[in-house]
Amino acid sequence: MSYTHLDSYDAPITESVKKNYDHILNAIGEDPSREGLLKTPERAAKAMQFLTQGYDQDPEAILRGAMFKEDYDDMVIIKDIELYSMCEHHMLPFFGKAHIAYIPNGHIVGLSKIPRIVDVFARRLQVQERLTHDILECINTTLDPKGVAVVIEASHMCMMMRGVQKQNSVTTTSGFRGLFEKTATRNEFMKLISSSLS
Repeated sequence: MSYTHLDSYDAPITESVKKNYDHILNAIGEDPSREGLLKTPERAAKAMQFLTQGYDQDPEAILRGAMFKEDYDDMVIIKDIELYSMCEHHMLPFFGKAHIAYIPNGHIVGLSKIPRIVDVFARRLQVQERLTHDILECINTTLDPKGVAVVIEASHMCMMMRGVQKQNSVTTTSGFRGLFEKTATRNEFMKLISSSLS
């Protein structure tokens, strides 16, 4: 299945999730029948389907659909890719940026496909460590490049709104395959994603 924006929603799923949100509102002492909450269960049900639409998408198919033979064999970097995901432990958002590089091995991929596979994996219940690994392995398996690097920096609402309530903490995860496992190549990548062209 190719990447699509979710504009339609599964009616039975919407109705089922809507009822559950209605029960949650009652359980926490709210009145779902008051004006401000009348449509909240339905809105929340649709929002949850949007935020988890990655389960219905095939990231490898997205990459394979835009692979092109090319002799280029230097580093390709797409940095500052915005991402929004849901922590599977508390179902609260985490958000930040992904920085991704690969070194082609006979094929390049359309540049927009890299951010799209980030979205596919981010739009599932996740932990940041697995999200990093999923993106890394998808690119490595599908493109078979000479190397892949993924770094994700994210802020987690489960740490900011509850628990330790640390507002300025950022979590960084990384993964490297192939040539990026060599110190010199990895250092070049880290230097480039830290620099600004302006």
